[in-house]
Amino acid sequence: MPGQFEPIPGGGAAVALDDVEISIIRSLAVQLLELIGPGPAEDASDDPLAELFAEGPSEPPSDPVLRRLFPDAYGDPRGTPQPREAEEQRAYSAEFRRYTENDLRAGKRENALAVIRALDALAPEAAGGSEAVLKLSAQESRQWLGALNDLRLAIGSRLEITDEDDTDLLYRLPDEDPRKPMVMAYLWLGGLQESLVATLVP
Repeated sequence: MPGQFEPIPGGGAAVALDDVEISIIRSLAVQLLELIGPGPAEDASDDPLAELFAEGPSEPPSDPVLRRLFPDAYGDPRGTPQPREAEEQRAYSAEFRRYTENDLRAGKRENALAVIRALDALAPEAAGGSEAVLKLSAQESRQWLGALNDLRLAIGSRLEITDEDDTDLLYRLPDEDPRKPMVMAYLWLGGLQESLVATLVP
C-alpha cells in the first residue's frame, strides 16, 4: 500500500501516507483553493435562486494555471483557425464560460476541501514520521481524483508541460535544477492519481 492507493471493500480506496506526504498534499490543496478563489458573494436579498442564476465571467482567466483549469470550451488553443472562425469560437466560449465557470469553480473547491478535511483528520495519527492509512469512501475517492488531477494540471502549467515529450524531459533534469522539487511532486502525484484510477475501475 505505501505510495499507491489500493481498493477497499465498499468501493473506496486506501493509501499509507507519512507526515511529510500529508503536509505536501495539504499545502498544495490549500494553494489550489487560494488560486481558485472564493465563491460568488451571496445576494443581498438572500434570494435562494440568486446563486443558481448568477452569471460567471465571460473572459478566460489571466493566470496561465487558471486558464489550464478552466479552458475555453470551443477551439483548439494550438490550432490556427481563420479570423471569422476564431471570433465565433471566442463568442461561443464566452457564453459557455458565463454559465458554467461558477459551477466548475465550486466543484473544484469542494474537491480540494475534501482533501484537506481528510488529511486534517488523519494528520495526528502520522506524528513522528510514522505512516497513517488514509481510507476514502467511493465518493471521497472521486473527489480526491478530481483534486489530484487539478493539482497536476496546476503544477504542469507552472512547469510549462504541454505534451508527453515534456514529461519525458522532466526525468532528465539535474538535481540542482530549481524546478526539481516541483517536478518530483508532479510525478509523485501522477503515481497517486494513476493508482486511484485503478481502484475505481470495475
